[in-house]
Amino acid sequence: MAAFGLYSHIQSNKRRSIGLLIGLFFLVYVMTYAGALMAEALMGDASLDYLLTAALRDLAYALPWVTIGTALWIVIAYRFHQAMIDAVTGGREVTRQEEPRLYNLLENLCISRGLPMPKLKVMPDDALNAFATGLNEKQYSITVTSGLLDRLDDPEVEAVLGHELTHIRNGDVRMLVIAVVIAGVISFFAELVFRLLFQGGLRWGGGRSSSSDRKGSGGAMIAILIALAMIAVAWLLSIVIRFALSRSREFLADAGSVELTKNPDAMITALRKIEGRGELEGATSAVMEMCVDNPREGFADLFATHPAIDKRIEALVKFAGGRDPGPLALPEPDGQQDQAQEEQQDQVESAGGPWSGSGEPATGGAKPFLPPRPPIDLGGASGGNEPGPWGPHGKS
Repeated sequence: MAAFGLYSHIQSNKRRSIGLLIGLFFLVYVMTYAGALMAEALMGDASLDYLLTAALRDLAYALPWVTIGTALWIVIAYRFHQAMIDAVTGGREVTRQEEPRLYNLLENLCISRGLPMPKLKVMPDDALNAFATGLNEKQYSITVTSGLLDRLDDPEVEAVLGHELTHIRNGDVRMLVIAVVIAGVISFFAELVFRLLFQGGLRWGGGRSSSSDRKGSGGAMIAILIALAMIAVAWLLSIVIRFALSRSREFLADAGSVELTKNPDAMITALRKIEGRGELEGATSAVMEMCVDNPREGFADLFATHPAIDKRIEALVKFAGGRDPGPLALPEPDGQQDQAQEEQQDQVESAGGPWSGSGEPATGGAKPFLPPRPPIDLGGASGGNEPGPWGPHGKS
């Protein structure tokens, strides 16, 4: 069912989260059966029917252990996913004393809507981006880059915080984390199988008993192809799940930010400043999918996780009455400006300082810069007794 409004979107996210968890176990069972089928085929040739039945029997034996292992993976992700994300991004939790500007902006938004205050983290990166993570109220956190704090003014930072806060309110963050967990489990098993298969090489064993040999032959190669196809399909589905999540969540988060801040222009200018400047070096694709903007695009925009900035701004202009200033060129951060001034001063000093030892200005042949002298009126023929700069100077 498509989500047309905010309430239906939140309910849809809850249903999708449950569906994704169920889908995770289903895909893991498919991967387990494919692995069992491949193992049976590699043990020795037999008829396809026999191999399929034997793999199904192996799945029944392994089912409890696979279920426990998958559940354990979910528990680990539930408890430690934020620590893993912080390890990748370098995010650090900050207090009001450390970041009073950022903390107060977020606190005001939460108080105005009666929302619980998520944790606030800063990631040391010159990129302009932010993202929210967490699976419940005790875990929710919003991470912003230091570059975003340096380059955006208060209304724009507030708009970005409102965007991420809306993701938390709508349940988008929970659903994205679950999708990442699913992709991680399936990708792990798929990569494990393919590494064992292609790096270890195909080893046809003779471990099948003579009674098994009488079941027929010629099915091993077909069974291996079926197993590989199942693993590949399961892996592709795990990837598609992440990209199939409705991109309307970004439009709704932009609208939610405007609803919180009452300032559509701030959200628009924030998007324009972030546009093309949000790449987090070293961050995984899973982290980038959670950000305000993901500059990493899939082929032909088919697997893009975010709508284009222009489309998001077009929606804000159309439905929120904002004004689009167009692409913005940002000045250098204050730190870089200070560094440029220091480099220029070093160049002057390396040439002998502002004045060389001979008493002449060290300008490399160019005329030195001197401030203009104030005009001095020394009087004249018509000066009379008019006072000059040092008192009257006219003739008595």
